Amino acid sequence: MSTGSLAGQVALITGAGRGIGRELAIGLAAEGMSVGLVGRTHETLTDTLKECVKRGSRGVAVTADVTRPGSVREAVRLVERDLGPIDLLVNNAGLVDRAEVPIWETDANQWWQVIETNLRGPYNLLRCVLPGMVARRSGRVVNLNSGFALRPDGNYTAYATSKGALLQLSDNMADSLARNGVVVLDVSPGAVATDMTAAMPMFKETTTWGSIPYMVAVTVDAARGRFDGLHGRFIHAGRDDLEELVNRADAIRAADARTLRLRPYKDDDPMV
Repeated sequence: MSTGSLAGQVALITGAGRGIGRELAIGLAAEGMSVGLVGRTHETLTDTLKECVKRGSRGVAVTADVTRPGSVREAVRLVERDLGPIDLLVNNAGLVDRAEVPIWETDANQWWQVIETNLRGPYNLLRCVLPGMVARRSGRVVNLNSGFALRPDGNYTAYATSKGALLQLSDNMADSLARNGVVVLDVSPGAVATDMTAAMPMFKETTTWGSIPYMVAVTVDAARGRFDGLHGRFIHAGRDDLEELVNRADAIRAADARTLRLRPYKDDDPMV
């Protein structure tokens, strides 16, 4: 049940025209957030905007390519002009390798396009949105990540590399953001049924999927601040006991857990 608990706040969601991004936008709108919808296709963004407005939300749809800094700057400017300062940035836009092949058989241009969308895209948004958050000493960032960030995958080298790099980027930002009152989280929805996963051969026989509504609820809770204690960490919405993570946040930070780290091969490994 919607509570309007986020009324008066503004979210910017990339890849908001379809899939998870569309559902996140609608879910945040239902909780009272004004929503800036960014994506490459005007028609799908407009459709998402109509659904958000039905929930009583204010919104604006802006066509932009997240890999282009100028396009992102203009999108952020328009969102802030029409809705106000951004309280929540959701970096959702993403691509996956077009074929399950080893790296030497990949299409070089498409491989790099995945990296640019999944890593440069979030960077471009962060570069434009974070100055305002830091100046206000308030704001939250949710990066849509994946279990691919944590394990090698020889058939999806671009996607896995980009998601690992995104998680490392969040870790690299965490300390400086914490000093300025801004929270960043990387959240994996798990395997959910979208156009992207439908095109991945590895999921061809999948019949049981993760819950997109649950991912929406997790993102709403992140916007409310429930996971602020897990700042800079990786959360797997599809598998984690989120209550346990919240309760053990201090211990997780003390152990430097839920980040990408080199595992020692012995107690006095010089790289630790």
